[in-house]
Amino acid sequence: MKKKSWSKKKGFALVLFLAVFAVAGRWSAHAVDQWQSTFSIVPNSENWGLGFGESGTQPTGNVSAEELKKYNAYYVGNPTDKKIYLTFDCGYENGNTEPILDALKKHNVSATFFVVGHFLETSPDAVKRMVAEGHTVGNHTYHHPDMSSISDIASFQKEVRDVEKKFEEITDTQMSHFYRPPQGKYSVANLSMAQELDYETIFWSLAYVDWYEDNQPTPEEAYEKLLGRIHPGAIVLLHSTSSTNAQILDELLTKWEEMGYSFGTLEELVAESNS
Repeated sequence: MKKKSWSKKKGFALVLFLAVFAVAGRWSAHAVDQWQSTFSIVPNSENWGLGFGESGTQPTGNVSAEELKKYNAYYVGNPTDKKIYLTFDCGYENGNTEPILDALKKHNVSATFFVVGHFLETSPDAVKRMVAEGHTVGNHTYHHPDMSSISDIASFQKEVRDVEKKFEEITDTQMSHFYRPPQGKYSVANLSMAQELDYETIFWSLAYVDWYEDNQPTPEEAYEKLLGRIHPGAIVLLHSTSSTNAQILDELLTKWEEMGYSFGTLEELVAESNS
């Protein structure tokens, strides 16, 4: 009799355990869903990436424009406005910046040049010309490191502040507070640090492989990417080291204009996004 009673107790305990386990499992799944919805930008290192749909439409980023905006970060502008925001990353000077500036001047287009310390040190005259001709100069960090590996704000701040100081020495003007993460590598901590330092983080919605100096795309390959994937509100990333870009920019700007596009500045993009 005692044995039978003990069996009943064991059976009841087993049922109770399974019930508790099931409830705990449902709670855990709910908790994970809540965590994922709260942290829709991953906390660890991430590479900026894009997914393209139909020609002429905005691509999707691996983080939405709405989520990025919480950190004063942007990758695309208004989807109904046929406006292009032209940007160049400047790692070093190899003779292509001058023809790029010539083409921009011819078309009266203001661009943003994201510079690193090496470019500032070796090409101060080019930087002065950018400022004199109405372009914006942005911050691409002094040493071009993987900023997502930097976990303290003091180190992050030094990378951007050193660029500011060098720029101000050269131009006697204050630098704009636009920041582009080197190689598009970022983390939530990076975005928060940039925001804390009063910077807007600028990604892009259109780029192509133009940075290999000894393996440049042909003009035809460049046109295929830059004309076929252009879209309203595009933040275009080009590299000032590209001989192809220097060769085609005049005609490229003409072709974009013929497609009905005009050109805006990052200052305008941010102001419109916050209006």
